[in-house]
Amino acid sequence: MAKLAEDLNKKRLRSSNITVSISIALVLFLVGLFGLILINAQKYSDYIKEQLVVEAYFDDYIDPRDSAKAEQLQKLTYERIKLQPFVKKAKFISKQEATELAKKQLGIETDALFEGDIFPPSVEVTLKPEYVDPVKINDVVKKLNEVEGVKEVKNDSKLTIEVYNNLNRILTWILAFSILFLIVAMVLINNSIRLKIFSKRFIIKTMQLVGAKRRFILKPFVKEAVILGIIGAIIGLTALFTGWYFFTSEIGTPFVQDTNQYIWLVAIVFGVGILITVISTVFATWRFLASSVDDLYYS
Repeated sequence: MAKLAEDLNKKRLRSSNITVSISIALVLFLVGLFGLILINAQKYSDYIKEQLVVEAYFDDYIDPRDSAKAEQLQKLTYERIKLQPFVKKAKFISKQEATELAKKQLGIETDALFEGDIFPPSVEVTLKPEYVDPVKINDVVKKLNEVEGVKEVKNDSKLTIEVYNNLNRILTWILAFSILFLIVAMVLINNSIRLKIFSKRFIIKTMQLVGAKRRFILKPFVKEAVILGIIGAIIGLTALFTGWYFFTSEIGTPFVQDTNQYIWLVAIVFGVGILITVISTVFATWRFLASSVDDLYYS
């Protein structure tokens, strides 16, 4: 009879651990999913910002006798622009390339409307994402104008401001939802752990009544919480990255390629899972340690 009761208790304990692990895994799966969305939203925000280029035009005065010298000066100016701290990449556009680009944009295939190469050479500057800012962009234009050999700098400031504001608004909402969901995740995991500890409240109080110290009682529960947090994180992350892999493969988009960001995401998910389960276990266990025997029947 005693063996039957022991087997029944082990079965209940195993079932309880599985339920808690799955609950933690589901919550951490959603936490990781929001993390992936936030990472990729930031990445695509940077990608869109990089499409907003600034064009620096060179002085178009060229004496036919000094064409070689002019080309050398333009090359030197191009190198100076590339060395600017706000430049991610720069592309030199010659007069011939500028003419061909203008024809393509206007849909013209003939040379009848152009008297030679009438467009000045320029450099198409792609800025680092952190410089695509309504305030910083003015300093960027000013510094490019100060580069020797640059005659004029053109930038669509209205488009820059509009894109910047829209992207920041989207990222703010995503971040707000991520924080809100993290709070919800903490509450859900806390409730699962409290239900598990609640089923062992009489064991906790019995150990305390026979003289066991609180630290001694807490130790096995904390160890179990760490294990459940790790198991839940492994299950959640496995499901997350499996689903994410098939999703990205299906739509053919590489998304984030920075391995460090994935490592940080994994570390955060593991940290959240372990931290919340341990804190919830300590508080739930301490509650029953501080309560009287009679309170156990009304908890």
